[in-house]
Amino acid sequence: MKLTAIIKKGEKQYVALCPEVDVVSQGYTIETALANLKEAVELHIEVMHIEESKTENPFITSFEVIPNGKTTTAVG
Repeated sequence: MKLTAIIKKGEKQYVALCPEVDVVSQGYTIETALANLKEAVELHIEVMHIEESKTENPFITSFEVIPNGKTTTAVG
């Protein structure tokens, strides 16, 4: 099963998110955050009995928030 990992630098640790299954983990290095995320996702999928077909082809986009409250969406 191929999934997405989004990793950001937090105040003290890296935070890793898998958007397909809404699981988050963290670690002091990118590698540790990713390893922790993988373990958390594996446990989540096992416990929740998630099928591979329910995680395929996520729609990923980006958007920008402008201080005056309007948003702009960029598809792709």
